[in-house]
Amino acid sequence: MKKNKKVNKNQTKNIKFTGKMNIYMQWPLWMTILLVLGTVGMFTISLRAGVFMLGLTVLYALIAWLLCSGSQKDILGELVTFATHYGQIQKKLLKTFHIPYALMDENGRLIWMNEAFMEVTGKTKDYHKSITTIFPQITKESFAGEDEDTILEYHVKQEEHSYKAQLQQISFSSLERGKELEGIEDYTQHLMAIYLFDETELNRYIKENKEQRFVAGLIYIDNYDEALESVEEVRQSLLVALIERKINKYISSFGGIVRRLEKDKYFIAIQEKNVPMLREDKFSILEDVRSVNIGNDMAVTVSISLGLSGKTYAENYEYARVAMELALARGGNQAVTKEGDNITYFGGSSQQVDKNTRVKARVKAQALREFIQNNDKVVVMGHKIPDVDSFGAAIGIYRAAKELGKKAYIVVNEISASLRPMYESFVNNPNYEDDIFLTSAQAVELVDNHTVVVVVDVNRPSYTDCPEILRMSKNVVVIDHHRQGSENISKAVLSYVEPYASSACEMVAEILQYIREGMKIKNVEADCMYAGIMVDTDNFLTKTGVRTFEAAAFLRRCGADVTRVRKIFRAELDDYRARTEVVRGAEIYRGFAFAICNGDGVESPTILGAQAANELLNIFGVRASIVLTNYKGQTYVSARAIDEVNVQLIMEKIGGGGHANMAGAQLTCTPAEARDMIKHTIDGMIQEGELT
Repeated sequence: MKKNKKVNKNQTKNIKFTGKMNIYMQWPLWMTILLVLGTVGMFTISLRAGVFMLGLTVLYALIAWLLCSGSQKDILGELVTFATHYGQIQKKLLKTFHIPYALMDENGRLIWMNEAFMEVTGKTKDYHKSITTIFPQITKESFAGEDEDTILEYHVKQEEHSYKAQLQQISFSSLERGKELEGIEDYTQHLMAIYLFDETELNRYIKENKEQRFVAGLIYIDNYDEALESVEEVRQSLLVALIERKINKYISSFGGIVRRLEKDKYFIAIQEKNVPMLREDKFSILEDVRSVNIGNDMAVTVSISLGLSGKTYAENYEYARVAMELALARGGNQAVTKEGDNITYFGGSSQQVDKNTRVKARVKAQALREFIQNNDKVVVMGHKIPDVDSFGAAIGIYRAAKELGKKAYIVVNEISASLRPMYESFVNNPNYEDDIFLTSAQAVELVDNHTVVVVVDVNRPSYTDCPEILRMSKNVVVIDHHRQGSENISKAVLSYVEPYASSACEMVAEILQYIREGMKIKNVEADCMYAGIMVDTDNFLTKTGVRTFEAAAFLRRCGADVTRVRKIFRAELDDYRARTEVVRGAEIYRGFAFAICNGDGVESPTILGAQAANELLNIFGVRASIVLTNYKGQTYVSARAIDEVNVQLIMEKIGGGGHANMAGAQLTCTPAEARDMIKHTIDGMIQEGELT
């Protein structure tokens, strides 16, 4: 006991009270002063009372002084003892704290860890390596430039458990070095503390909840009426029953339900946990339905859409509806999943079926006529570096606007060599205004909310000749024959996208026949549109159907001359030599002909690349051709096929698009890099079974 008292005396020798304790210890002094003032007041009232009060004051002061002077050291000793015990309790609690906790230096090197941290990581207190050796997700950059108010969070894994790791900077000056810290050298001005919070159970419940959510879906039979017409009447009900049975059996195998909405439309609902299996299966129902044959001349195709990750069931259904619109706009016979803003495509490798009915064209033509009549002017534009099809379609819409008595303009920024003969037939022509053609800058000044902006031969806003005017008008119309992708003109008041059409000129030729009864167009305009169809069909060899020839017949009746069109397509000798040089330098890779077009000394390298891609298809054994053209710092890819390969799927993988037998892309890399990337894409698609 004596020894302890001696220790306490040594400990309290230089300790002084501060703060509230100091104020508390000064209360006897303040009370003495108060009593002295009271004594002075008593003397003014009565001498006897003052003497009595003085005695009490002296007695109080004596007692207070004896108590304070005698017990101050004891009080200090008790406080020191309490603080020591409190510190030991804190230390013990920290070591046995159930939440894993550790200290690191500013470089992430472990200095100290509690028992829970050692149990989680399997390390001992002597482990002083970097925290990144335990949790690779935590980078060294986490330990630089942060302050004490910043808490960094990481999600890490240790064996089968998931943890949320919180890192916070601690000023080293506020810590007291303990025994565990002795022998650790080179401390800097701050440390880092790490806490681990077990999220394993929480993540499991979140995953289960997500997997059990319902996914809304739609299944449409693309060619219901056409398929039934191709089979005997007595077998029509059997064909429908077989298709419906396959759909029900397939969806039921994934724990889903199917309900018919209309004769050719179905609503489906499945749990989200089954969606990965559907994706892995690549929606084999697409091929199963196509295999149904009971004598029908036309194969039946279906389109499937799924909407998931919405906040409500209604939002999932809306996602499914939007995905179905994309599937149909891309030609059908495919599956599209929409998960928030992420859209994934499956299938779509077959050729689109040409539809003989022109009801849709008539409806779209009537809608376009109303939009034109209700506005002041019309501005037409195609894609960047317009080709013959884009230019011819723009001329057709120009003629429709003029027939309806409206002022019309065409946006053209760059004239290629193949386009120049047609372009010059309108410039300085007394039958046409001097301002028929506009640049992008002129179009921006002209367009307002009373302008109809018609986009032809393209449905991607970034590919248009002047994307700015799409935001300047509320009346945007899209007429295109390319399959839609994730990027599209979403706010169009009228969208007429038909992937089965051979060209934009074919679609516009059909529309013109319904704009006004008995409508005729001028010879030069008919030549442009006829040329557009010829280019996109490779002289009527690819993607031609009944409606293609009907459109060509209409243009011939309007004065299109095949001889004049043929003269338009004649090439310069240097261009012809350059094209043959591209074909000569081609290489064959897994049935794909690859060639690089430098375009040196050629006025329109991109047109030359497209022509070379068509030429390569004439070589025996070539399944598809891909020509890469270097032009203005970008690589333009022209992909062509006949029927063995869907080049549109390949181009979509690298950010492009188009048709099954005619597609392209624009890449910001060299042609050699683009070639290697496309080869790698083809290898991956063959490995995944997307290409055979």
